[in-house]
Amino acid sequence: MPEVIYRKYRPRSFSEVVGQRHIVAVLEKALLKNRIAHAYLFSGPRGTGKTTVARIFARAVNCANLEAQLPRKEVELPCNRCETCSEFLSGKTLDLAEMDAASSRGIDEVRSLREAVQVLPFKAKYKVYIMDEVHMLTNEAFNALLKTLEEPPPHIIFILATTELEKIPDTIVSRSQHFEFRPIAEEEIQSALAAIAKQEGLEIDPEALGIIAALAEGSLRDAQSTMEQAISYGEKLGAGEVREILGIPEREILEKLLAAILSKDAKSAVKIIHKNAEANADMKGFSKLLIRSLRFALYLKLDGNYEKEFARFLSGPELKFLKEIADKFPLQDLENALEELYKSYQFIKLSYLQELPLELAVLKIASG
Repeated sequence: MPEVIYRKYRPRSFSEVVGQRHIVAVLEKALLKNRIAHAYLFSGPRGTGKTTVARIFARAVNCANLEAQLPRKEVELPCNRCETCSEFLSGKTLDLAEMDAASSRGIDEVRSLREAVQVLPFKAKYKVYIMDEVHMLTNEAFNALLKTLEEPPPHIIFILATTELEKIPDTIVSRSQHFEFRPIAEEEIQSALAAIAKQEGLEIDPEALGIIAALAEGSLRDAQSTMEQAISYGEKLGAGEVREILGIPEREILEKLLAAILSKDAKSAVKIIHKNAEANADMKGFSKLLIRSLRFALYLKLDGNYEKEFARFLSGPELKFLKEIADKFPLQDLENALEELYKSYQFIKLSYLQELPLELAVLKIASG
């Protein structure tokens, strides 16, 4: 069975990490200066690289070639060639432990962990514990973990990962170096998908990649999973196939709706929304693409120089339509429409009719 895309193309070194340069730069400098903390806390949305960076750091801090390269300012971390790196990559090492706090959340598991950390590493310099979804620990388990973090053995490094920072006790946060992972920019996701497509020998329409990236909500892993689903169609993939998979109407329909909204033609706009809702279109995705297009048009209205930037990831027809919208409508109309559509987007999940928030936004724009 072929390896799934998100595993096959998981970054193996800091230089390959997508969209978290602010974190990678700090961790690389800490390694080169040998300023290693005993506990790190990685927080942020799913699919943004928390576990991936944790594994890279676990290898880098134990890399046999690290100390030999320390005087240099620019090195590849980790080397992924030495014996230690190879063992960490293969999963055969006893000096890396990964725990899922969702299934090992009780005090007994943490007490066992406290006993285990007293044991010296078998071969590596540090024994690294990666605890995923750490917010799932019970209060008693957090208290037990806190005692270990207060007086950690010098050979132990904890890397705690969570998607829900607000559930982590302040006492745990204060005893860790906290790094906040941000949603990955759409352009960076699209670029990463394009690189994967090239390596896989796939012919994929840039518009198709743009749709996948836009709807991934900053998660590269989600984008890769959608791409995996899409390429089951074959080695050539267009925007139409991606739209069908994701339940998104054709670009021409989106453009007609946006033009109707900005023209304050509520009757035509509501008719388009209703027709697509009856066809079981994903109104959340549809709304997001509307907001995306309107935002880009607003940028073009403010400064035509954005055209060069957008040309890197938008198809020719998309960019042409956005320029027409920017030229035709006043800045205030674009701004007001964008504000109302953004407000409605936040209520789609809560509405018993997915199309209702968008319909109400259209009516409000038309009456403005």
